[in-house]
Amino acid sequence: MKALGFTGSPLDRADALREDSSAFGIALADPRARLLRLQGLEPEIDDAGHLVWTDLGQMPEGSELVLLGLEEGAPRFAAWHPDAKPGARSPELFQKLGLMPFGEASTYAGARSVLDWLTRNRFCANCAHPTGIFRAGWGRKCPNCGAQHFPRTDPVVIMIAEHGGRALLGRQPGFPPGRYSALAGYLEPGESIEEAVAREIWEESGIRVRNVRYLASQPWPFPSSLMIACVAEAENDDIRIDTRELEDAKWVDREGVGRALAGEPDAPFLPPPPYAIAHTLLGAWLEGV
Repeated sequence: MKALGFTGSPLDRADALREDSSAFGIALADPRARLLRLQGLEPEIDDAGHLVWTDLGQMPEGSELVLLGLEEGAPRFAAWHPDAKPGARSPELFQKLGLMPFGEASTYAGARSVLDWLTRNRFCANCAHPTGIFRAGWGRKCPNCGAQHFPRTDPVVIMIAEHGGRALLGRQPGFPPGRYSALAGYLEPGESIEEAVAREIWEESGIRVRNVRYLASQPWPFPSSLMIACVAEAENDDIRIDTRELEDAKWVDREGVGRALAGEPDAPFLPPPPYAIAHTLLGAWLEGV
């Protein structure tokens, strides 16, 4: 299976430094320390698609530093500001993601997710009191009740149902013209991955499935999900879409999937971008994985 987008970051997450104030201070004073340059939550990249780093002196006034990790022993930080807003996704962001090496996109994804979490969780879920940052940015602590809060990841199943050598693909209204992708949905409390796959396919397309098999997972930083890619066997091919979820759904054979992934102009659909796990999932299914 090919490399997955948003994976392969070169950073050592350096968890031991997060609660060691002395070690954190040494990291701050390290002349090799660098700050990730962001515009809001969107990355700055150079002409070759690489992330841009600067010295810590460029940290915006009033910000707090978040330790992203160590790259070959050199500390890497991002800055969070109390006036930050939850991040939207611009068309320019997706253009940048298409240029970035997967490993650097992974570093960016981790930074974006934790910064966005800090913004969305300013108040204690236990007593509603304002919280403060601790653990080098990887937690919030309530000074009123003492509760500690940590970044969370939401599990999402993303899957292909297969029937007679064809894959079931769906289209959401917000997709670019012609794009189809794997079906997807959040895993609910009390569900296994396999149950979530079967439920989501049934709810969105009216197709019953069995024999769910796991393929791979991918972090997805919008805002912070874990995409769990699976393939399942469909018991029938009679599509009945839920129009609240999908604009359209259809079966595509291996030849059609292959033409789409190859970028052929007469392909039956526009595939998801290479950094999305749906693209990897389609490629794996095409290869019979």
